[in-house]
Amino acid sequence: MATTTWTRHHVLSLADFTPEEYNTVLQTAASFREVLSRRTKKVPTLQGQVVANLFFEPSTRTRSSFELAAKRLSADTLNFAASTSSLTKGETILDTAKTYLAMGTDMMVIRHREAGVPQAIASEMDRLGVRVGVLNAGDGQHEHPSQALLDLFTICTLIDPDRPRLELLKDKKIAIVGDILHSRVARSNIWSLTASGAEVHLAAPPTLLPQLFAEFVTDTPGKLFLHWQVEPALQDADFVMTLRLQKERMTQYLLPSLREYHQHFGITRNRLRICQSDVKVLHPGPVNRGVEISSDLMDDPQFSLIQTQVTSGVAVRMALLYLMGSSKA
Repeated sequence: MATTTWTRHHVLSLADFTPEEYNTVLQTAASFREVLSRRTKKVPTLQGQVVANLFFEPSTRTRSSFELAAKRLSADTLNFAASTSSLTKGETILDTAKTYLAMGTDMMVIRHREAGVPQAIASEMDRLGVRVGVLNAGDGQHEHPSQALLDLFTICTLIDPDRPRLELLKDKKIAIVGDILHSRVARSNIWSLTASGAEVHLAAPPTLLPQLFAEFVTDTPGKLFLHWQVEPALQDADFVMTLRLQKERMTQYLLPSLREYHQHFGITRNRLRICQSDVKVLHPGPVNRGVEISSDLMDDPQFSLIQTQVTSGVAVRMALLYLMGSSKA
């Protein structure tokens, strides 16, 4: 288990994460990955604490992963579904959060389709003077910190299973391909990967990759590049991250067709030939098979780390809940 003191009360963004915090999460997650390999996959570290999963939009992987992570740490869990909640009767989001606070919640995991909701809840908890940690599980087009951290953990443990650490990615070339405009995952990954010293290459049609991303990061060890064709991003890449086309967030017909997108930007075996010979492919899920990535490539363990990402997610979210829960005054 990492011995570095953890002082972060909320995890809302990776924009201000320090290298020490990244490494603390990675090393703590590595310890919990070992726990998850045992016959008895449960530890008493958060026994008596309550984790509320407040998901205001649909989710499979993230919600289930946080719930399992909390239970593996012996915490009690409360699960919220907007469609069956008092929100339908006019209750505000902040009042919902305060209701869970009154039930004795110690940590809140928040997902919402609007950016800033986790921050608003965290600010309200701070205003009330309570020690309730808030973890952003994805907010609008802002960020998805735990997804980027599990991606980082997946890559680092592939390189060094025993000692995953940020500096392993220095000078690695990582391509992120897909709907970058709408992706909170891409934004968080840009922060974490450039912090490691990696070269991050974004590739998408111009409608899904505006020029403003060129100024997304400053003062980081790594570099960020934009491409409106996929080949320059893939050339000699060590890792390729594909992103889901978020059709539910597209209201302006930004693509001619899904078929044309796959033709020009879909990740296939043939396209990977210009990458490094040992290139690996990641995707945060859910996947539109045959659109962002060919179905056969997605299921090929020689290239695909997609299922490994899901497994890594439980260990990383255990690490975040443990670190936040252990830092409570």
